[in-house]
Amino acid sequence: MNSYLTYLYLLTPLHTGGSADEGNLMGIAREVNTEFPYLPSSSLRGKIRSQLEATHKDEANILFGHKIENGQQPTEGEVWFADANLLLFPIASFSHQFLWITCPLWLSRWNRWLQNKELTSLIQQWRSLLDAGNEKKAISGLTPQEIYLQGAILKPRDIEPIVDNAACWAEFDKLPNGDGILNLRDKLIVLSDTDCGTLLEIGLQREVRIALDPKEKTAAKGSFRSEEAIPSEAVLFFPWAFKTGKNIAPTQKIRDALIGILGDRVQFGGLEGLGRGWTDARTVNLSSAKSQGES
Repeated sequence: MNSYLTYLYLLTPLHTGGSADEGNLMGIAREVNTEFPYLPSSSLRGKIRSQLEATHKDEANILFGHKIENGQQPTEGEVWFADANLLLFPIASFSHQFLWITCPLWLSRWNRWLQNKELTSLIQQWRSLLDAGNEKKAISGLTPQEIYLQGAILKPRDIEPIVDNAACWAEFDKLPNGDGILNLRDKLIVLSDTDCGTLLEIGLQREVRIALDPKEKTAAKGSFRSEEAIPSEAVLFFPWAFKTGKNIAPTQKIRDALIGILGDRVQFGGLEGLGRGWTDARTVNLSSAKSQGES
């Protein structure tokens, strides 16, 4: 199977659209078991298909499958997409302006698709260091100094350094860097799964919106709501692949166009009119990467 891994660097906040609103909070999509925000594969697939249909409508019906319309039954497509999960999350820091946090859980999910054996060993080592009861509270490449996060202070003795030749750096170099903003060697903090989840909740973007009564210029009845979003500078990833055993000749052009879209800037999620969801996408061919690693 010709499989790929696409990275999304958020240029603007991403509102993924929750399944339900709680009170006046317009929430975002979250995983049932972890409560981590994510971008559903249906949103990814729908947006990508809509862009490709504008220039390759007939091929799109083959690659993505025919829709239910005019009494026609849906057909199976030739490409699949998985959900986009978090890899790096920006968090405010009084000592470093902002830092990116991650955790063994996020890194392990990422490495399921990379299948990098050296990275597997490194993640296992980090998980052990961050286990409850151990002395280390964080792992980082930052020069030993106090690190101030939202609601937490890390002393130099709490931090295990990441060595310069660690397996993670080569893989991190493949991420889109936000036009030079992503500098993980100076701003990466690996936390335990629990601490990472706690800081994530603090760091989610929440905005209050109020519609005004046009006559009295006061808040209109029922107009108050709060919107949640994943902040800009976060990095997500999602695997996808073309299914095997298909005749690729009829869809070669749209396949090339699909890879092109996922190597450029593309907008996902809701609230597009407010500029939400602009991403800088970069795609890595996992099949080629694995072949190079085995040669």
